[in-house]
Amino acid sequence: MKTYNDTTYAILGILTTDCKTGYEIKQLIDRSLNHFWKISYGQIYPALKLIVDEGLAEVNNVENEGRPDKKEYHLTPKGFDVLKQWLDSPIEQLPNEKNEILLKLFFGQYQSHERTISILQSYLEKLEARYLTYQGIEESILVYKHKKQQDDAAYWLFTLDYGKRVTHAAIEWCRETIKKCEEERNDV
Repeated sequence: MKTYNDTTYAILGILTTDCKTGYEIKQLIDRSLNHFWKISYGQIYPALKLIVDEGLAEVNNVENEGRPDKKEYHLTPKGFDVLKQWLDSPIEQLPNEKNEILLKLFFGQYQSHERTISILQSYLEKLEARYLTYQGIEESILVYKHKKQQDDAAYWLFTLDYGKRVTHAAIEWCRETIKKCEEERNDV
């Protein structure tokens, strides 16, 4: 089996949804995948071209009254088979996380306790905002699931639950770390 990059597999998966144009694909990425898988707008169209060139999808020009025609992409049976083979393959590696707060904290002895606490508090606020965003996404998925009886929604909720749990753990870690930094500052 020929292998493709993860962006290609992600777009093959997206083409199983109602998203058929490059714009719709980008919208879905921004609303959902972007929380755990980054794909830039500049990656979408080259990946779609490759997918079509490889016979994994077909493209149809759709007339759009009063506006330029749009291209809709549809998986071919070969494209669906490639997606299924990738889904069936084992995970090759654990994800690596680049985390600026951890990098700064690692070298934290070279900044004041006040600055460290300030950075951690800012990070905590961002985490809490992210958690609220996840709750909003969850509500919209539940509405979608109820209205369309969509099987995909259960799996979307699984990935969202992961994000919520990781964010919740990071919030707790951040609060505890702030507390320890404050205690250390008071001991100095």
